[in-house]
Amino acid sequence: MIDPKNLDEMARRIGASLPESVRAFQRDVERQVRSTLHQGFERMDLVTREDFDVQVALLERTRAHLRELEDRIAALEAQPSIDDRGGSDIT
Repeated sequence: MIDPKNLDEMARRIGASLPESVRAFQRDVERQVRSTLHQGFERMDLVTREDFDVQVALLERTRAHLRELEDRIAALEAQPSIDDRGGSDIT
């Protein structure tokens, strides 16, 4: 989730950019903008940077494990099979 401090700062900047004649309504505008931004970000289903970094680390470990498994499979496939060695066919 987005840090509320960032939302407050964004709302403050938007409120400060309003013409002087509208400054009397600045607090109400800031509250409305903050609420609108919060709702918008909620709909986006954002994650924190910490959660994102955890998922990146997990993905990196998964990729490394996948590479190891692929290498093991390739090594096993490169080994000659029993039929290739001329073994007896027991039936």
